Amino acid sequence: MSIKTYRGSSVHEALAQVKKDLGTEAVILHTRTYKTGGILGLHAKTITEITASAQIHVEPRLKPRRRPAPVKADPRTEIARPPVAAMAESLEPVGVAVAEPPIVPPRFTPKQRHDSPAREVAQMIAAPASGESPGGFENELAAIKRMVGRVLQNSSGSNQGVMPEALNRCYLRLIENEVTTELADEIAGLVRDELSPNELKDASIVQTAVLRRVAQYISVNTNQATIEKPEDGRPLTIALAGPTGVGKTTTIAKLAATYKLRHGKSVGLITCDTYRIAAVDQLRTYANIIGVPLHVALTSHEVERACESLKDCDAILIDTAGRSQRDTGRIDELGHILAAANPHQTHLVLSMATSESVMHQAVERFASIRPDRVIFTKLDEAVNFGALVNIAHKVNAELSFVTNGQEVPDHIEPSNPDRLARLVLNGESV
Repeated sequence: MSIKTYRGSSVHEALAQVKKDLGTEAVILHTRTYKTGGILGLHAKTITEITASAQIHVEPRLKPRRRPAPVKADPRTEIARPPVAAMAESLEPVGVAVAEPPIVPPRFTPKQRHDSPAREVAQMIAAPASGESPGGFENELAAIKRMVGRVLQNSSGSNQGVMPEALNRCYLRLIENEVTTELADEIAGLVRDELSPNELKDASIVQTAVLRRVAQYISVNTNQATIEKPEDGRPLTIALAGPTGVGKTTTIAKLAATYKLRHGKSVGLITCDTYRIAAVDQLRTYANIIGVPLHVALTSHEVERACESLKDCDAILIDTAGRSQRDTGRIDELGHILAAANPHQTHLVLSMATSESVMHQAVERFASIRPDRVIFTKLDEAVNFGALVNIAHKVNAELSFVTNGQEVPDHIEPSNPDRLARLVLNGESV
């Protein structure tokens, strides 16, 4: 098959070349227009390019089949004929049979006819948007989330179908704050079994019981704020690891300032984060302000030597480079660094500003370095806190600290299950 390309200063000029060379039966395959010549786009010529061939056969377009006009029926019989039946008769010449579908009424109980969450959601979505206040969209979205929670509650089985009103409100708040449905069901079931019928009618008693149950799913290390001499005689060695951008360097500085300025302990810093631009300078600035020594280590051997030089300190804090949870090779390299440091505590740092799926993936991928504690950062940037209890319930490690801002050393605190449970249930601002 011969395909040729013709160029001209206009469409007519290019078409004239096609007709002259290939004849009137040529088939145009592609056209385009572009500019050429000139300086910086000025005085450029417009060129039209046509790609065509005379060896392609195109089937002629079929004319549309005309449908026979329906035969007019006797007006006397047309009145008694239902519209669907008349439509079926008009379609019979082309071989299409139309059956009138049966009408099945919706299966609502008398109460559900006026109180169905699904119907409320549908009415809310279909409602006109005119005249809404500036915050109307957010309020409507929150209302839809509440209605969806009610749908989940009503469809989760007989166990949830008899949920008392006070407990139902707490259950819906857990769902709205993105606690998993399985975990919310489990918490609601435990509270219902724990309280008497009269206690279940009291909203304050129910909320206290729900908070207590949520706190039980958050395992924390209560002695994290203090520094005790390890049995091996070495300084307490703490390493922070995790994905990029979760705030490890700032958290290291907060811990160093807390131990040095508030507890009067001698602290040494080691950074392995030589990949990120200005990361070493950032930590060195913090170290100079706090008044603690800083060592930069590029290899596992240098990490080992740095730990040896800081053996007279009460605590050694190691800042590792951020690693993508998808980069298995870099995570293995991080494992060699930590093996050389032999830390007493390895904290996996997770940011509450990221999605829960990203945090779950980080927990799975960083399991190879065997972290025994978790730090949640950027609580001040979180939209809700349901992911906190979801992750805490799944990960095989204790929560050590949470951070809620950039200020050193103020915006860090030891994990408190009761406070975190209030964040999860009530969504309190940090």
